[in-house]
Amino acid sequence: MCGISGYYSFHKSISSKNIVEMNQAIRHRGPDDEGFWLYEKDKKKSQSFSGEDSTEPVKVQFPLLKDGYSEIALGFRRLSIIDLSERGHQPMLSEDEQVIITFNGEIYNFKKIKRELEKLGHLFRSSSDTEVLLKSYQEWGNSMFARLDGMFAICIADLARQKIILGRDRVGMKPLFYHRSRHGLVWASEIKGLLKNELVKAEINWNGVYTNFLFQTTLAPETCFNNIFSLEPASLMIIDITNQTITHEKFWNLSLKTDEKIIEAEAVKEIDELLSESISEQLYADVPVAVMMSGGIDSTLIASKSKPFNGNINTYTVSYAFSEEEVENASLAASHFGVSHDISHVNDEEVLEELKENIQHFEEPYSSLEVLINAAKYAHEKGFKVVLSGNGADELFAGYSHTMKLKKWLFMRNFNAIRHLIFTNDSFSARVKNYFSQDDMFDFFRQSQVSMTPGEVKRIISDDIFQKINTDLSGYHLSDSKDYKGYFEYDMKYSLSSHHVFRDDLSAMKYGVEFRYPYLSNDLIDYVASLPETFRFNGVQNKPLLRKVAEKYLPSGILKMSKRGFSFPLNYFIKNEKKMQAFITEALESLKKRGFFKSEVMDEWWNHLENEYDWVKIWQLVTFELWYQKYFEK
Repeated sequence: MCGISGYYSFHKSISSKNIVEMNQAIRHRGPDDEGFWLYEKDKKKSQSFSGEDSTEPVKVQFPLLKDGYSEIALGFRRLSIIDLSERGHQPMLSEDEQVIITFNGEIYNFKKIKRELEKLGHLFRSSSDTEVLLKSYQEWGNSMFARLDGMFAICIADLARQKIILGRDRVGMKPLFYHRSRHGLVWASEIKGLLKNELVKAEINWNGVYTNFLFQTTLAPETCFNNIFSLEPASLMIIDITNQTITHEKFWNLSLKTDEKIIEAEAVKEIDELLSESISEQLYADVPVAVMMSGGIDSTLIASKSKPFNGNINTYTVSYAFSEEEVENASLAASHFGVSHDISHVNDEEVLEELKENIQHFEEPYSSLEVLINAAKYAHEKGFKVVLSGNGADELFAGYSHTMKLKKWLFMRNFNAIRHLIFTNDSFSARVKNYFSQDDMFDFFRQSQVSMTPGEVKRIISDDIFQKINTDLSGYHLSDSKDYKGYFEYDMKYSLSSHHVFRDDLSAMKYGVEFRYPYLSNDLIDYVASLPETFRFNGVQNKPLLRKVAEKYLPSGILKMSKRGFSFPLNYFIKNEKKMQAFITEALESLKKRGFFKSEVMDEWWNHLENEYDWVKIWQLVTFELWYQKYFEK
């Protein structure tokens, strides 16, 4: 739901055209309404405004924002999901106009919190979760964030305390980026918005590019832009308006403490109940809701468990090259549950037609063809504003195929000294040396991401740039415990928060669609994290515990289906589509002229494609070029 933007200029008032253009850059996130709030610090004067895309009742209530100057400004784009009336309009102000909030996301337990606040004497004029947040802050201050179950990026301006508070949900389901300099602080739901502010200049952050090439995504809080950061999940950033000091706080940490008293049968029953509760809460909306089914266990289980709460639930599947088994399973499951089901067919031509636009919508280079954009487009065309997704189950329940290699790696790392005995420089030797360079769990996690290796990044980036990159990534290391829980920690923090839900959000909101994630409720995460490793991971079968939960709901064919990623087959397109090959060649030739990367290595990689890793490396270079064209060329 929605998008937010804002700024605090430390030393001077700046034109309101900044917040207008920032808001317009993220219009796709919320086409239903917009609003603004400006604050002149010296005069202690604030005022709310409407915008060109505001609803007519909002335009009647607030003047249109034209030419103005202020030190602080908040902007908002609305995708109406709950309480579709103007009572849910933002920025929302408290009765005394001392607390102002903009909020992107959904709070699934807002009804419970509302009842608690009503018992404390608070009165409500709307049925929106935004008003619940506003009064929760008035009642509990910053401690309210720990109470919230949902996905959110929140900005609160507290004029009484002279503070601005930015907060992001536990696992980063909703993005929030900020630019920090001596001139001020700028924030927005997407980097596109930040780049419209006069205090922000687009510059490459090569440290961010380095981690992006290694992990398929840039590890938060870094981005691929200098001085632009991602607010880390479960974090608050607090800005003191009186002296411009900025502090950071964590309001939640993933617990790795195990409850050994729990037995497996009890765990299966509890997960079943917690997932049902999460689904029932996330189905709540004042607009049509659908379930996106990939044909695998995760999303199919959600569809099955949704029907008791919504007998008219709709489901759909995206069909693309080589997805026949998934599409067939999804249709089989929908028939088994007795729910309405559609199939969105995406052909090769459609992928190629929209290729450049879709790549450039993402605000960093990346390593796949994103099918979720097509899934969001289809939902938008069918009138579904809310779509339940199975994302998060792989991280929570050990679903990825590379997780199965963990026990082997824990044994093989005892022989890592072998790398010092390898003196040949052929590609096979390089792969062996890279494998025996995985000393820590962080290294094993990096290796599993199917991206460039550190040696390959060093080879491809020009020497003068590479020598300025900080290749010491120890600051990203977590507990590094040598067991499944150590890997689980990295999956939740980097695979999920920095990669999948971030990419999901950009995909969905491109078409004004909200993806929701029932597997990522607070209670479910906390409970699964507390379970003994033997339930959750056996090194033989992925998602062993979730499979046991699903047994009473799903057809056996789906339970036996092997894990496949929900993405277009990149290597197929590169190998077989002449248009794709021409597209890549053109991008690489343009990239060579920039001097960032070594042309001879680029040619070597492009002319010697052998396995999936090789396709990914080329694609990362292509998406870098298109990213550069979009965000740096004028």
